[in-house]
Amino acid sequence: MGAISASALKRLPNGQRARIAGFVISRQMPGTAKGFFFLSIEDETGVSRAIVEPDLFDKHRALLSHGRFLQVEGWLQNIDNDMSLKAFDVMPLAIHDMEVRSHDFH
Repeated sequence: MGAISASALKRLPNGQRARIAGFVISRQMPGTAKGFFFLSIEDETGVSRAIVEPDLFDKHRALLSHGRFLQVEGWLQNIDNDMSLKAFDVMPLAIHDMEVRSHDFH
């Protein structure tokens, strides 16, 4: 799939194109975030964060709001080892046999 693990993200430079994939452990859309949507995605090595702009959220609203396993492609923002992926594409990840729940909008 070409996804990079959460632990390997720290070795990539700021601005690098990357894809993360895994289980969505949390979703947030704070009222003060001007429509930006935030995901935390867990893989076998740790947790990655993704930032979704309002237009991309509107385009993939159902997938982002309810998808349990996702792939997110975007540009890495690595500022002082605080890493997030600024998303430009979101795709479902076909995993069906796990019983897990995310901590949405808390």
